Amino acid sequence: MDHEDILLIHMGGLGDMCLSESTFLSLSHHFQKNISALGYLRFFNFFKEYFKTINNIESARWLYLFSDYPTEQTWKRIVFVGKDKNGALRKRWKAVSRDKMIFVDMYPDNTYGPVDSEAGALTSKIENYQLKNVMHIESYQLTQLEQCGIKPLKKNIKALPRNRVILYPEASITKSKWHYENFIELYYTLKGHGVETHIFESFGLNLPIAEKIVIEDLADVKTFFDSGGIFVSNDSGMAHFAGFCGLLTITIFSDFDSSIWHPRGENISLRLGYDNVVATELVDTIYRCLAEETE
Repeated sequence: MDHEDILLIHMGGLGDMCLSESTFLSLSHHFQKNISALGYLRFFNFFKEYFKTINNIESARWLYLFSDYPTEQTWKRIVFVGKDKNGALRKRWKAVSRDKMIFVDMYPDNTYGPVDSEAGALTSKIENYQLKNVMHIESYQLTQLEQCGIKPLKKNIKALPRNRVILYPEASITKSKWHYENFIELYYTLKGHGVETHIFESFGLNLPIAEKIVIEDLADVKTFFDSGGIFVSNDSGMAHFAGFCGLLTITIFSDFDSSIWHPRGENISLRLGYDNVVATELVDTIYRCLAEETE
């Protein structure tokens, strides 16, 4: 069976999806929205405007893409946004892409898979640029599209009002994260000063706060975010989602370079071990952000 659409494959999580929105916009414009997207439906649903159809990669109908057996199904072109260090996925999907496959490396690291120019893999020019310069993931992906002859378009994020504070602590799986008890201290300090403050309970936590917010459906989270605010969290997929929604993000980084991984939109990055990341300092930062809203 020969499909006439472009098949875009993106198997990233929530944060990866949010960081790829400008890539979706650029591809949608280039291919006149003649794109079927394949990935995790609960994340892709927030980007429906860029695609003809959205497909759930967890469905058994897509198993042929990951099988070593030959298939009679082909697509006009495969566009793969992801990680493929050993080139196995590119090799498999070239066989079902009638036009030259496009590969967009999702994010930079120190090692790359075999360069496959036919599949639109990273060129040495991009790799050398990355070694000499710090490039945010959004720009990193758009630079690759431009190398493939696709005009890079950056999706602007409309900033929402900074009318409240939303805290998102997480279970401290690693010692390097800012501990959730610090978020609790921050919560009570802000509330005590009359600042409208909300605290989300993430998976794995049982916060000792009666008025905590527990929302499991991402669509409901977006509805809550749509009213605006300042979002404070560790580096997480939810931080990228908050930035995508238009919130000002204050993100605490530990293991990754904030210059590469910070959320899109208006953002402030703090680094554990470098910046003075304590509740009192964060309160001052939040006050400055709230004051800027009224100027």
